[in-house]
Formats: sequence, C-alpha cells, structure tokens
Amino acid sequence: MDPPCEILPLMNSMGCMLNSLQYKKKQYKLVGDTNISGINRLDIKQLRILQLLLQERNLSKVANLLGLTQQAISEQLKKLRNTFDDELFIRTSNGVTPTHVAEEMEHKVNNILADIDNLISGDHFTPAELSGVLQISASDYALVTILPMLLKQVNKQAPNLKVIIRDFESDNLHQLMVTGELDLVFTFPEFIPQDYPNMRLFEDRHVCVTGKNSIYRDKKYSLKEIAQLPQIVISPSRPNLKGSHDSWFAKKDLKRNILMSVPSFSSASTIIEATNTIAFLPARLLPDPRLVAIEIEQSPPSFDVIVAWHKRSEKNPLHRWLLNILDDIFHS
Repeated sequence: MDPPCEILPLMNSMGCMLNSLQYKKKQYKLVGDTNISGINRLDIKQLRILQLLLQERNLSKVANLLGLTQQAISEQLKKLRNTFDDELFIRTSNGVTPTHVAEEMEHKVNNILADIDNLISGDHFTPAELSGVLQISASDYALVTILPMLLKQVNKQAPNLKVIIRDFESDNLHQLMVTGELDLVFTFPEFIPQDYPNMRLFEDRHVCVTGKNSIYRDKKYSLKEIAQLPQIVISPSRPNLKGSHDSWFAKKDLKRNILMSVPSFSSASTIIEATNTIAFLPARLLPDPRLVAIEIEQSPPSFDVIVAWHKRSEKNPLHRWLLNILDDIFHS
C-alpha cells in the first residue's frame, strides 16, 4: 500500500537527509535503497532523542527529561549511529559533543519534527474546532497585564480550548518546555535561556512606592537615601532577599536595605501598606489605592516583557495563532 500523500513530504525530507549524509560519507557512492531502508530504521522517538541530545549534549539530562533510563538513551543512540553510519556524539567529561555530521542534521531534524507535529494537528487550522489544553506559565504580574486580554480572545475564538495557568518556575522552566508541559511563558528576558525564541510584548518601568500612611511619603529622596530605607522585594520564583535592581544600585556603589521578600505582586501592596517600607513596583500595576509614589532623583532602567516558547513550536499553527493574537493586542 502506498503511503498517504501527507506522509510523502516527510519521507522525502528524511530520505534526503539520509542520502545527503551517505553522499558525504561515501564520497559519491550512494546506495540505492538508502532512502527507504534508512526511513525503516528510524522512528519518531529516535528523532526526538537526537533533537534533545543536540540541545542538551548530555545523556543523563535527556533521560531525565524523557523519563527514561540512561541505558535506554544509550541504546537508541547506538541505533542512530548505525542508521547514519557516524559516531554522532563523542563523550567528554561534561557529557557529549556532536560530530560535524550531527551538527549538520540539527536544523533538518527540527524541521522534520515540526512537520510531524503539524501533520498531527492538521494543515487546516480552525480555532473554533480546538479542543485540547493550552498550558501557560505566568507570574501574577502577567495575570494582570497580559492574560486578561489574551484569554478574552482565546475564549472568544476557541471556546472549547482548555487553559491551565501555572506559577512561573524559573528553575524548572527548561525541563517543562522541553517535555512539552508548557506552551507559552510570560516573563522577562533574563529568566529564559538565550536560545529560546521569544517576542517582545511591551516595555514597563518600576515606580518607587510606599504605603499611603507611611512616614516616607511626601518627600523627595536621593538614591543614597532610598537605598537606606527598608525595602520589600518581589521574588516570584526564588525565595531570597535579592531584587531585580540590586545590580543597578551596586553600579552606583550603593547597597539596598532589603527587609522582606514576598512571592507575588498582589501580596506586596498589602504588606507595604501595613509596614513602613518601600518597594519598586511595575507602573502597569499602578495606581493602587493603598500606595503612593515616592519621588526619587533617578529612576531605575525600564524593562522588557516577553512571551517565550520552545523552538520546536516555531511552525506549530496553534502557537502562530496565539502569537498573532498577542501581536494584535500589543503592537497594533
């Protein structure tokens, strides 16, 4: 039986990749059945493992991401080496290093797997027919400034699409994205790996605030004076006494007097009002009836807010649709 017509382009892509490698390896001595026999030896799981090995360059990390043993990954790598007639990865003290052949395959492997994902979801994309689950990672800042507008359009155009919103976890972000447990992440550039595709949504700035009845209101402060005042920082992903503007103050030879750390912006306002403390809050979360702005001689630098996704989703029609919605909201 002939393969369905939708499969043929994928077979051709995989076959061309195999033929290209055999061509270079055997110096013009192409084996006639390389295309078909090579495809017969490959499966999607092996391509996923190859993709992750090229990204992570560590067998144990790939095993953990896929919930497999390292021995199972080694067995699949052995099969891949036989298929492509190349070592593919050389062991090092820190993991593995891809060979030239493996590096040349990365772009093609990513495209093939993206095409397979699109084949499963279908070329005909109609939001009204969506019935899956969209998983989003966001802080409460994004819950206020981004998600209401996005989810309004998602619910309107795709009423059967279910949405799960989870707390932002910077330490687990990469694993959640690689394993497909997250579709989109709303965050700041410094919290995502540099090679992750992303789109800038808007720029925001921090405003120095204190409680409406605070002893620190109605005064203008120098940066040195501000640094000495008791402060609250918001740490949604890591519970510590470090703030996003610490380095900015440090460049001016100033150290902030950080007294408290809270996990969310929503809780910060109540605590700031109840204590004689100050904080730097995003302008898009203001005004707040519990707080007043403090005048300071110099404001901290502005910051970008982005949406990020895993690069395997570049051609996913669902992601393209969501990014188009976000583009219309923030850039039109």
